[in-house]
Parts: sequence; C-alpha cells; structure tokens
Amino acid sequence: MSELTERLFEEILQARQRVYAVGQPTPLQKLNLRGIDVPVYVKREDLGPIKAYKWRGAYNCMTCLTPEQRGRGVVAASAGNHAQGVALAARVLNCNARIYMPRSTPEVKQNEVLRHGGEHVEIVLHGDSYDETAGAALEYAAQKGCVFIHPYDDMKTMAGQGTLADEVVMSGCGPFDRAYVQIGGGGLASAVACWLKRFWPDIKIIGVEGIDQASMKTSIEHGERLTLSYVDVFCDGTSVRKPGKDTFEICRELIDEFVTVTNNEVCHAIRAMWEANRVVPEPSGAMGLAGFLKQWDEGKVGKNEKSLVIISGANMDFTHLAQIARQAGIGNYETHYLRIPMASKKGQLLKYLRNMPETTTLIDMQYGKTAGDIQYPVFGVSVSDEDMDIIRQRLQAKDIGFEDISADDDVNFRIIHYQTELFDNPLFVKIEFPERSGALMAFMERIADIASMCYFNYAYSGERVGRALVGLEFDSPEMRQECMDRMTKMPRNVIRAVHDVSDSARKRIMGDETPIHFKGIND
Repeated sequence: MSELTERLFEEILQARQRVYAVGQPTPLQKLNLRGIDVPVYVKREDLGPIKAYKWRGAYNCMTCLTPEQRGRGVVAASAGNHAQGVALAARVLNCNARIYMPRSTPEVKQNEVLRHGGEHVEIVLHGDSYDETAGAALEYAAQKGCVFIHPYDDMKTMAGQGTLADEVVMSGCGPFDRAYVQIGGGGLASAVACWLKRFWPDIKIIGVEGIDQASMKTSIEHGERLTLSYVDVFCDGTSVRKPGKDTFEICRELIDEFVTVTNNEVCHAIRAMWEANRVVPEPSGAMGLAGFLKQWDEGKVGKNEKSLVIISGANMDFTHLAQIARQAGIGNYETHYLRIPMASKKGQLLKYLRNMPETTTLIDMQYGKTAGDIQYPVFGVSVSDEDMDIIRQRLQAKDIGFEDISADDDVNFRIIHYQTELFDNPLFVKIEFPERSGALMAFMERIADIASMCYFNYAYSGERVGRALVGLEFDSPEMRQECMDRMTKMPRNVIRAVHDVSDSARKRIMGDETPIHFKGIND
C-alpha cells in the first residue's frame, strides 16, 4: 500500500476507539434477492443514529479537534446526511456548528439537522448548488478561524467511515469476493477499500457511480482530477462534480473496477431491496446494489462468489417515492414506452393490446386524438427482454412501425396532446377496473363496436384498482347513450365503477359542453 493508504489504515485503527460514543455497530444481513442464487450481504447503515453512515466520519473528525478548536465552533456544508452527522457530533461534544445548506434543501432535512443538533446548530441557507454553498462555508470558516468539517476529503472523516468496514470484517460473514461501494467524493470507497483489502487481499472492490455523476471514474481515466460540467442530482448523496484530492489518489490505487448505473437501475435496486427486506434506501444508498444487479445481469458475478453491498443511507423525501416507483417498473422487468401508429377508427387500441404477450404488464397509456388518419398512442409496458422481442416481432410481422420513446420528455412529463374540435359526440368518464392482466382489455372489448377512443390517460399506481380517465366518441347521440347503458351493466370483474367527470374538468377538456350525467354502477 502507498504511504497515503497506510496512513488511512492507521487512522481507521484509531477511529475504532472513538465513534461508538455516538452509535452502535450496524447489522450485516444476507439478502434473499429473487432470481439470484449467489450470497449477497448488505451492510445496514440505514439503521445508524442518523439513518446513514455519515455520523461516523463527522464524529471522528470533530472529536479529534482540540478544545480550543471546538470552542470556536465548526463549519460544514451539506444538503443531507453529512449535515446531520455534524449536528449530532456538535450536540454530543457540546460545541456549536454553523451548517450551510442550499436554499433548495427541503424543510424535512433542515428539521432533521435541528433535531440532531438542537441549540448547538445554526443553519444558513445559501446558494442553489453544493459548490455555492461550500464556497460560502469555506469563506466564513477562514474569516472566523473555524475548522471546516469536510464531508469526504479529510483523513479523519474517511477514517470514521472506515469503521463500518471493520464491522464487516469482524462479523464472521467473510471473506468476500466482491464489494460494491457507491462513490460521490470518494471518502466511503477509499476507507472501505483500504480496510477490506488489508484483511482480504483478493477482494475485488467495484466503485459504483451514477452515469451522469462519474467524476471519479472520469478523473482516473484521464489521470487527473476533473470537474464535471454537469452532474445529475437524482442520487443527491453522490452528486459530486469533482473528487477529493486524497480520495482520488486512494481510489486510483485501490478500486479494481468501475461500473456506472442509470437512475432507472437505481430505482430497480430500491425496489429489489424493498422486496427482499422491506427496506427503502435513498437513491444513493442503493447504488451499490444497483451495481451488483447490473453485473449479475451481465454475467460478471461468479457462481461461487460472495458479494457485499452497503445501504449508505435512507434519508429521502417521501414525495420522491412516486418518481422512484414509476421508474422502477413492475417486478424485475424494464419499462418501455412505445409509440405505435394506428388508424383513426374503432377498435384500433384493442387491436394493439391483443398483440401484447399475456405476461406483459401495461403500466401506462397516453393517447389523445389529433388531426390526421393516423394516431399515435403511447403504451408503457413492463416486460422481460424475451417478451419485448415478441412484441417487436409481432408488430414487424404486421408491417407496423413503432418507436421506443422511453427517454422522450413529453412521455416522462405525461404531456397528452388532443384536439377537442375533432371529437364526435364525446363522453368523458373515470373508470375503475381490477388491476390485473386482461381487465382493461375486457372493458374495451365490450364497447369496441360502438365507441372509439379519443382520449385515454392511465398510469399504474400499485393499487389493486386501476384508474383511468377515458374519452369516448360516437357516431350518434344514441350510440353514446347505448354505451352509457352498457357500462352501467358491466360485471364488477370487468369494471368496478364508472364515475362522471366533474363539470369543471369537463369544461377544461371540452370548453362549454353541456354536462352529460348518467347513473353509473358505482351509484
């Protein structure tokens, strides 16, 4: 090992005597991942005192300060877990901490910092990015002679993080063949790699970064620290534009391989963790598992290899769950959004649904009638690779062109275009149907001979009941009335309920159309 890495190892040895004043060792648990028959263990840092590993480094760094340094107070910059770690250490060590946070930091995260630090913490909201926030914090620290507690590029901070690797070694579950460690600034990866390689020299350390966050991988490939011009913040705990000076050198020495993961792959990992252990990590907390799952799918994990992943944190805004669930899809399958051209006539939507394999899960449908003989509905499907090939083959056999538009902004933001002046004798209703394969198609089959779809808005919500806003058009008012009558008589295993659209909603959709009310099966 290099002199720098040797120094870090010695610092971790010392940190083992300090950090347990504020927290206890976290569990190492075996994961029972569906479809994976090799041993995978997860280090549960989400069960630590701040629901993330950052308490270790913050406390170790601050407890090493002199009484005089702590007496002047410390300064930190963070939008999340490091801020909570500094706040907890400030309360325990009876010193003051001035913590700079971006102005966009959610109130729930600010409240957690105050909860851990109490009267020992002052929060200063500054800037719109971490770089701006950290700049202001460093400037204040220099002016006041305060110590800046770095979130990753500090030997004492890294040493504290390394104590979790010591717990892995002491658990008796090793040795491990592979360890997947998420990388932001590189402090966690440096410390874990330093410690594990000392005790298990043959272990392979895989650094995991977001595909638009790979500052460490990019820097190591170029032989110098580089600053990314753009960094994605979906995994906000690892969104670092430039790796640390010391962490760059240690990772360059000890990281055996890098793997980059997409946000969708991270969402799949979060879902996998929920299904295996009923645990919901924050996005950056699941990156290690995302890296393992990606390499498992690629056949890079040996049948007899034992792997280690780390849940580095579980501090996430509740509202983030909706986006994660949507991107994660259903089961272990990828979600594809397909735009399929269809003729503007009755029964066409049903025709294409019949081309889907029975194992296909329809999780989204977006369609609005616009001018022209050809319409372009969007189907969101959660399918295996094999079933996706079947869909392609069936559509190609019928000479039907289609596009995979999964990355298109209008689809992701659910922008549904439609032209109301093209609707004939329209009827808008909200329907509820059993959320199972074939139920929606059974509804459409019962009205295909008299109604055409002019609008359809449905997204899977995870409930037992599916809900859709449906626009139907008819050749005559009499057919519209017949369709209304049919819907009221449909069995509940096809349609659980049909609701009128509110008058205000109808006016926004259609203008000043006269309300059409009927007595639905839900009444």
